Amino acid sequence: MSSRRAVRSGGFGEHALSRRGFLAGSAAVLAAGLAACSRDSPVSSSGGSTGSRGSLTIGAIPDQDPEVLQRLYSTLADSMSAALDLDVDYQPVTDYGAAVSLFRTGDLDLVWFGGLTGVQARLQTPGAEPIAQRDIDESFTSVFIVNTGTGLTPADDLGPLADLRFSYGSETSTSGRLMPAYFLSEQGVDPQGFPGGPGFSGSHDATISLVSSGSYQAGVLNEQVWQSRVEDGTVDPAAVVQYARTPEYHDYHWLLSPEAVERLGADLPGRLLEYFTGLPAGDEVLELFGAGAFLPTEASNYDQIEAVGRDLGLIS
Repeated sequence: MSSRRAVRSGGFGEHALSRRGFLAGSAAVLAAGLAACSRDSPVSSSGGSTGSRGSLTIGAIPDQDPEVLQRLYSTLADSMSAALDLDVDYQPVTDYGAAVSLFRTGDLDLVWFGGLTGVQARLQTPGAEPIAQRDIDESFTSVFIVNTGTGLTPADDLGPLADLRFSYGSETSTSGRLMPAYFLSEQGVDPQGFPGGPGFSGSHDATISLVSSGSYQAGVLNEQVWQSRVEDGTVDPAAVVQYARTPEYHDYHWLLSPEAVERLGADLPGRLLEYFTGLPAGDEVLELFGAGAFLPTEASNYDQIEAVGRDLGLIS
């Protein structure tokens, strides 16, 4: 299994533009109940009890390699299960759109969305509630990368990218498509006007691979993944380099389904927030998320993303 993890993102290089089983019988219920009574939990049970041990299904957009995601969310599910006295299951999804759809239908209770997919899911699911974001999501960035064969060196000017074969990540990725397209257009580059049209790799890791191999001459991904892959030696600096970094924007966050609140109790949002914000410095969950802490968040933090999404026709 890969030892890769997501690490803290940085703030264009030196060149900045301007920033989810169920219980398996009564014996399991009894055992779980006894175990829960014997363990310490950082989450308060005040505000009412959900009764018998319940089940919460978590999910996430598939923005990195599956083995990386499996390690991350399995660790999180174990931690949340112990803290919240719930059975917490991680359900992988195939693509960004599936995460939004499964959240809307109630098959996923709590999902780690990017900014755009979070807005899409919230607008399609009345009563959905943003819970928390990482400290780094207050000032998230993307990086444009180029194959070294282009001869390009780090710069502020995105203009030279216009004539290159270019790949985004997922079509509805905030950091791998939405915000980079916005910043390209701000500099007069048509975000759809690349030779042959832009490609869509499907994930940040895939973008690195495609640009490194020369299948595409340039691409864009979230800086957190890029820096992680540079640090673990996945990136070959002789083949692909960072060209520019975007300005900052709000991005990833946890979104809670109203069905989960109805099923597990009105105190669930508060319990989840207390769990996330109560994780101690250095906790494995924080390390895997590449964060120093989780912070409360609210829908208004993603107003810019909604506006850009509507301008690009990704939100109707």
